Amino acid sequence: MTLKQAYLVTDIGTGNVRVAIADTAGAILGVASGDMRYEKDEHYPESIFFDPNALWEQVKTLAKSALAQAGPVRIAAITATSQREGIVTIDKNGHSLIGMPNIDHRGREWEHGPFDKHEIYQLTGRYPTSLFSALKLAGLRERRADLWEQTATFTSISDWAQFMFSGIVGYEHSQASETLLYDVAKSEWSRKLCDTYQISTAWLPPLVHSGLVLGKVRAEVAQELGISGGADVIVGGADTQLAIMSLEPSLEDIVIVSGTTTPILKIAGHYVTDAQERTWTNRHTDHTSFLLEANAGVTGLNYQRLKEIFYPNETYDVIETEVAAIRDTHCVGALGSLLANEKSPLVRGGFIFNTPVSHQLSRAHFVWATLWDIACSIAENYRVLRELTSHEQDYVWMCGGGVQSGLLRRFIANLLGKKVMIRTNYRQASVSGGVAICNTALGIPNHSPQTLEITQPDSDPIYTQWYNEWKRSREAFKTLN
Repeated sequence: MTLKQAYLVTDIGTGNVRVAIADTAGAILGVASGDMRYEKDEHYPESIFFDPNALWEQVKTLAKSALAQAGPVRIAAITATSQREGIVTIDKNGHSLIGMPNIDHRGREWEHGPFDKHEIYQLTGRYPTSLFSALKLAGLRERRADLWEQTATFTSISDWAQFMFSGIVGYEHSQASETLLYDVAKSEWSRKLCDTYQISTAWLPPLVHSGLVLGKVRAEVAQELGISGGADVIVGGADTQLAIMSLEPSLEDIVIVSGTTTPILKIAGHYVTDAQERTWTNRHTDHTSFLLEANAGVTGLNYQRLKEIFYPNETYDVIETEVAAIRDTHCVGALGSLLANEKSPLVRGGFIFNTPVSHQLSRAHFVWATLWDIACSIAENYRVLRELTSHEQDYVWMCGGGVQSGLLRRFIANLLGKKVMIRTNYRQASVSGGVAICNTALGIPNHSPQTLEITQPDSDPIYTQWYNEWKRSREAFKTLN
């Protein structure tokens, strides 16, 4: 019997770890997921880490579960995608030492060193903060000499997963964009930036392009998972970039990826930066394009946590039905989303409603206010991109778990005055991007996703009123910072 050809795609996000088995047409045959497990690092005020060895065991366990769901298949290729900005350090013997996720800020105390931040922005396309990898490494050097002295190299979390599958270390270009050690315009590591952050160039892995065949799966891994030892390990990339690839957008399109955070990205054919240093410029996984980005920050995670409070046992369909029925604004929220135009983040937030508390105020109002806060934050960041570059198309693309809310799509369509378009694969966009990467590497034609739904703006003036209420509420919370 000829077994169906399939791919194993590992997706390591900020909140969840997922392993999916998909066929060459992108159909999900099996998927298993679990929570990312973090620990607080007591050496720093704002630092968390993960144990990469425990994560690897989790990945293998999830892979076995997904494979069992998929039934008899031949795994032809393996790839990985992950959260951006996170890294794993590795010693000279190939042992993983410590994982530092995107939400680790161990480098915050060293953000304001004797750096020329304008020059760094021009080279890296991003204002240097502790979010990015070089400052995580600086924090490691200053307070964790035990780990620093053992380190021989480091790589992104997706590249680390591929290293664990293949035994070959590399650093994919879209992920390297997040390190502050990479010249984004030139597509190469920068000695100047390494000197700035006192990182040895000997630690830098070879740069590898998404879609490259990195090597074969390690024999012991293949045996443990019960898959073919001939499976190729394919270089994947950052989760945002792979999600965008799954949509097959065109140059100059704008894509909104609604996940734990919400990046809003313009696909550009050349390197673009902002004179006011509000945006990021990234390398895309297509090897040629750039992504100009404004990011609304933690949005989907806020929604998920509020669901756990107000709707702990209900489905998202129940939430959507209740929230869509609201026709008033008894409650307005400001929950710490990021606006590119603001110099300081909102560190205190909450909900504003009239007192005494109205009998009409329900749990659905708090979720409605959360979705409206997300939509307004997206719109504000979209306007920053519009200041820097034109967007003549009458639509934007959206993908990611947050897109399942039709109300959010309607909010965004009306705030932007653009159609919001989603594809059939919007919920598994990063995995679908991984499938596309594997197909391309193996010379298999990709199946283009179909447009699932188009949300049209309706130009109701009520949205302007609601937007102004949101702006006033956000300004009120700023005074509490």
